[in-house]
Amino acid sequence: MNSGEAATPTMLREIDDNPIAWTNDKLPADAGVVPVSAACRDELLALAALLDANPLPLLALRPDDFELPECRAMMGEVRNILRHGFGFVLIHRLPVEALEPDTAVALYWLLGNMIEPAAAQKWDGTMKYDVRDTGKKNTPGSGVRSSITKAGQDYHVDNAFNTPPDYVALLCLKTAMSGGVSGIVSFQTAHNKLLQRDPELLARLYRPFCFDRQKEHAPDDPDLFSRYPVFSYDGDLIRVRFFDSIIQNGYKVAGEEIDELGQRALHALAAVINEDGVGREFDFEPGQIQIVDNRRIGHRRTAFEDWPDPAQRRHLVRLWFRGAGRPFYHG
Repeated sequence: MNSGEAATPTMLREIDDNPIAWTNDKLPADAGVVPVSAACRDELLALAALLDANPLPLLALRPDDFELPECRAMMGEVRNILRHGFGFVLIHRLPVEALEPDTAVALYWLLGNMIEPAAAQKWDGTMKYDVRDTGKKNTPGSGVRSSITKAGQDYHVDNAFNTPPDYVALLCLKTAMSGGVSGIVSFQTAHNKLLQRDPELLARLYRPFCFDRQKEHAPDDPDLFSRYPVFSYDGDLIRVRFFDSIIQNGYKVAGEEIDELGQRALHALAAVINEDGVGREFDFEPGQIQIVDNRRIGHRRTAFEDWPDPAQRRHLVRLWFRGAGRPFYHG
């Protein structure tokens, strides 16, 4: 049976007006912004001195080994916003100008692990992922992720093709010479709009699509693509798997044609999340940390041009966090 003809699973058929169903034109300017207080900054600088004097591998660092009451209070606020509020946070900011880069990443690691435990971001167990241009090109089945190119990215959730993490975090260490503007959007808002405008297309998004797995699997795994719906509903919350280019590439890898209704549904979703006033854009500053609910908030970035000096080039550090299962890439 063609995936476009399969029976529709449970679908949310009511408008959800929770805080995560936002549009940028209705959000306050400081929505999701969590400042690092002076007391929290002092804790971080003291912890940095301790870590510099007592080196440990990143993966050996555990939040429970340090008291950090001010930082814990801040991250409690972050967790509440992610779970019950807008679904995104911008922490402003780590004092990176006073830190060695590795020390800044260690502080970031400890703060993030106060939300949920970190999870592997690649099949080989990579836990810390550097987001910077490598000069490689993203093509169907190549295994090259767009995150390590300077090309722009459309709105998406991370790892839509395998096991998506609950939360995705990015620490900015260096910004690009130009471009690289970050964007976020609420998939709950998009769901609400599609439910009102065209329930048939929304229903198609609840049925499976092919996703290019980008070679993130064991060498002897024969499955180069996976099949998942874009939207799923557990009776409480919707969950999302979406990255349009990875879906299009998935059909190329599978040697299949996407059904006409499916293509229309993908176009409709892309159109909604790119409407004026729906998504929020911002320029990253060094030391800022962006964290999003990866199953309900989409993120993207524009293409960028980097500095001639390699030491100045754009560099973000990504962490994934998952509240259930083991830290393996597949959970």
